[in-house]
Amino acid sequence: MEKKLDQDFIVWLSRKKGEDKKMLEFRLKSFQMFLKLDNPTFGPKIDLDFDHINYYKSNEKPVTDKWDQVDHDIKNTFQSLGVIEAEEKYLDGVSNQYESEVVYHHNKTDKEIIFMSTDDALKKYPDLFYKYFNHLVNYAENKYTALNGALWSGGSFIYIPPHTHLDRPLQSYFRIDSESLGQFERTIIIVDDDSSLEYIEGCTAKSYSESSLHAGVVEIYVGKNARCRYSTIQNWSTDVYNLVTKRAVVDSNGIMEWVDGNIGSKITMKYPSCILQGDNAVGNSLSIAYAKKGQALDAGAKMIHIGKNTKSNIISKSIAEDGGISNYRGLVKITPSAIGALAKVKCDTLILDGISSSNTYPKNILENESSTLEHEATISKVSEDKLNYLMSKGLSEDKCKELLVLGFIADFKKELPMEYAVELNRLIKD
Repeated sequence: MEKKLDQDFIVWLSRKKGEDKKMLEFRLKSFQMFLKLDNPTFGPKIDLDFDHINYYKSNEKPVTDKWDQVDHDIKNTFQSLGVIEAEEKYLDGVSNQYESEVVYHHNKTDKEIIFMSTDDALKKYPDLFYKYFNHLVNYAENKYTALNGALWSGGSFIYIPPHTHLDRPLQSYFRIDSESLGQFERTIIIVDDDSSLEYIEGCTAKSYSESSLHAGVVEIYVGKNARCRYSTIQNWSTDVYNLVTKRAVVDSNGIMEWVDGNIGSKITMKYPSCILQGDNAVGNSLSIAYAKKGQALDAGAKMIHIGKNTKSNIISKSIAEDGGISNYRGLVKITPSAIGALAKVKCDTLILDGISSSNTYPKNILENESSTLEHEATISKVSEDKLNYLMSKGLSEDKCKELLVLGFIADFKKELPMEYAVELNRLIKD
């Protein structure tokens, strides 16, 4: 259903979802903030026509845990991506979102966890939902967190109780199949004390001539002695604006790991963040961004040290080819209270031709004398001599570049499950 983005539409959307008054008021407040805020003043230029975006597309069928009950066309889409085959092989649960709604959700674990769409969590666990919703990523932070607050639909809600460890990952997969669609999932993950979770997210879209928008928000809470790993491989088509806010807060002795792969989209602005609040908390971010013709990928990470003896490690791999722009943008802040903190940042760039570019925009703030902050950056350019040497061994130029890229991201691939590492290889080759 296509409607003009206005207050009446927000009311219609909330009523269609059967939400309480509190959520409707939140949506309307977020919408008013969206109207007031301008686009970010940094990063790639965002040139979206908000009058030509379809802000909600219903699937008209309730979410199901029976794969044979999913709409035929939708089922064929996910089967062609290999999502269900992967779920059967090695996942404890999977959630598939098509356009604006979760269409299939199946939780195979027998442990007492909560894993469902965020829409369902609002209705079934309202007290738990509101305890964590909008507390880590505030709706008023920027234009697109406000837009998400007004229009959020779908996404995953996960609660891992204390002393719970899953044998295998949970996964969500997001798909855009319509032209000029806006997708605004909201994901909330709580990993309680002494527990662990590995979560995998995949994103794809068909290619169209007009721009689509993906503006998701992710809030993750990592308890004491808990661990969460959040892995993303996004291969949006080159007409998608990927403007996402992802943030985690980590309690004492907790560990948060972001593994972030950005292959597609027209423009990406994404900086997964950790607030290292508890003593001895750890935050890690390992990311790649591979930009080709018509792409501007502005990615990186943020680490905020608050607790004592906290540690963070950012490794960013940027690749640019065929006129693409692949930038690292990040923040490390060690506050006065973060006594004995240690932070490391390493940015590696590979430029495959003379018309592409990559830049590094670090912001490092050290506010006490007992801590250490290290930053290292390298830039490599593939010269004609190197290509000619490899080609003299009987390889084509494209094959030579492919081998160089695969070697450059080898460390990143090691952090992925085998099926996703294989899929990443395929995306790089394509």
